This record gives sequence, C-alpha cells and structure tokens, in this order.
Amino acid sequence: MKVQRVQLPEDQGITWVVLGNDYLPVQPITEFLTYMRNLEYSPNTIRAYANHLRLYWEYLQDAQLDWQTIGKTELAAFIGWLRSPQANTVSIQEQESKRTEVTVNTILTAVCMFYEYHEQTGEFDHVPLYKTQMQPGRRYKSFLHHINKSKPVKTRLLKLKEPKRQVKTLTQEQVKTLIDTCKHLRDKFLICLLHETGMRIGQALGLQHEDVRSWDNQIQVVPRNDNPNGARAKSREAYTIDVTSDLMSLYTDYFLKECGDVDSVFVFVNLWDGEVGEPMTYNAIADLFNRLSKKVGFHVTPHMLRHTHATELIRGGWDAAYVQKRLGHRQVQTVINTYTHLTNDDMKNAFKDYLEKQGRLPDETTTEPIE
Repeated sequence: MKVQRVQLPEDQGITWVVLGNDYLPVQPITEFLTYMRNLEYSPNTIRAYANHLRLYWEYLQDAQLDWQTIGKTELAAFIGWLRSPQANTVSIQEQESKRTEVTVNTILTAVCMFYEYHEQTGEFDHVPLYKTQMQPGRRYKSFLHHINKSKPVKTRLLKLKEPKRQVKTLTQEQVKTLIDTCKHLRDKFLICLLHETGMRIGQALGLQHEDVRSWDNQIQVVPRNDNPNGARAKSREAYTIDVTSDLMSLYTDYFLKECGDVDSVFVFVNLWDGEVGEPMTYNAIADLFNRLSKKVGFHVTPHMLRHTHATELIRGGWDAAYVQKRLGHRQVQTVINTYTHLTNDDMKNAFKDYLEKQGRLPDETTTEPIE
C-alpha cells in the first residue's frame, strides 16, 4: 500500500489518496479524505491522515479483519501493532518502541475521525473507540454547570498516557552562533525572522514583500492557499507581528544586496540553487537546517526557533494572552500547556525577584540551626 499525491483539475490544488495492493484507491479512506478536502483541511493535514489510515489498513490486512466489523479488542491490538519494534518477531531482549505514545495517539485520532465520518453517513453502526457517560462530579462547578450537568460526555476508550515533554529551545548563545554561521543574508534574515517573531516556517515561506511594512516595523501574516511552493500559514485569519528596526534593516540589506534583481513577489526565493527566483520549498529549508546543524554542532529546526521565542516571552513576563496573539494560536490554553514549564533556574530567579521586592537580600533567608 502507498499514499499517492494527486493533482486536482482546474488548478484546485493537490490532495492525497491511499492505494491498495491492487493500485486502486481504498474507497472508504478516499471518501473520508474527500470529506476533509471539502471542509478545506490543509493538504499537509490530509497527507498526514492518509498516512495514518494507510497504517490502519495495513494492520487490517495483516490481521485479516474487516473495517466494518472491528471491535475494542482488535483496536487495542492495533495499538500493540503500532508499538511493536518488529512485527511478527519475538525477542527476549528489551527493545525500544517503534512509535512514541504521542505518535500512536495521533494515529488513533485519525482512525476515530474516520469512523465518526462513516457513522454519520450511515455506513457504520457504532464507533467502538468512545464511551458515553454523564459528567463526573467535580469540586469545581462551572458557571453553566446547572445547564450542562445532565448532558453526556464522550471520552476515548483507547488512548495511551503521554509523558510530559518540554519543548526544545535554544539558548541565546546558540541562536547567535546559528546566525553567525549563515553565509548569506537571506539565510541570516530567515533565522532572525523566525527567532524574533515566532513565525511558523510555512508562514515564512509564504511571506511576500507586500506583507513587510518596513515603515511601521510590522509584518503581516496572510494565509494564502495558492502558494506555488505549497506553503501554508495554518491560521485562517491574517494578523500582524511587531518587529524591531534591526530586523527591518536586515531585511532591507537582504533585499538590496541579494534579492533586488530577482523578479518575485516572495521574500524567500532560490538565489543559487534550482530555478532562481522560485520561492523556497519545505525541502530546501530542511536541507538548509541540516547543513547548519552540522556546522554549529547541535540540532536545530525552524520550529525550535518558534519555541525559543515563545519561551523567552513567557520568561520575560508576557501574559499568555499576548503570547497567544503573537504566535497566532487559537486558544490561550495551548500557550499555557506548551510553554509554561518552569525550570529550577526559573524558580530560583522568581524567588530572588520576590525577595528583592520585599526589600530582603537573599542571604537574609538563611536561618540558624535549631538546637
């Protein structure tokens, strides 16, 4: 089985389908992916779901199961199938899991949505991935608890417990090393832009010169679905990011010295490799960061710069609501869950600030031993 890229007619973009061993589209999956495309899901999201459902279909074939007669036991076995380092192999030695808990839960989410769709269309009677129960009793009661308390709640039956993981960030010294390693102004401006704004790489690749308001030190993030390089902003609404004059000066230098003679509306374009003037692609960015990682001696990705920027804002005292607006998240809870992980140094510095505001020196906190 394989996931196949499909070019839609009349410049409608691209989509993805899952092909079976007979090289024909798997019809139930195709119907679901078409449903996602009609709801204007990103092609990247559709591709990810296609790959998840391809794994599920491979499991069904290996276990000789029918997708319409599946039960909880078989779905639990699917989790074991995903986690098995080597399928159909028995080993007495301890081995690492083939996939993490987060990855398995992501795949299960795709399977859940697949069954929910077919349940709504009448092709499937019951989704064995959920249980329905009344809201559990809680000490905290919401404002509208008297209205919602009698409504049933759907919860997932099959879900792995995910370990708490802190986002990977870079230190100021690492960021400076990364910038100094760049030979070209384009690459240096890209690193500085991602670090100072927290933009997603898809937003940067879709950035056009008209989106840069140098006179106001602002950059407009505009979602566009027709970028020739396939770049997606993810957010559906445009928003503005304030930047420093230093970043705008770097943009001006890049535009005048490297990009000025190139006929393109896009900010980040090929200047030496491939077709000059064509907007950079995700693959080109991956190659760039792989080369930079080898040069600086530590692993770095574009999203690590986004995490670094958000973490610096939180540690600088920014309210989570402001960070949410700047990063373009839809919910403030995403910022709280992702970036408010305090280290021992954070706690030590916070306590030191508390003592200073109280007019007490740190050494005043020491106490005499009790006799």
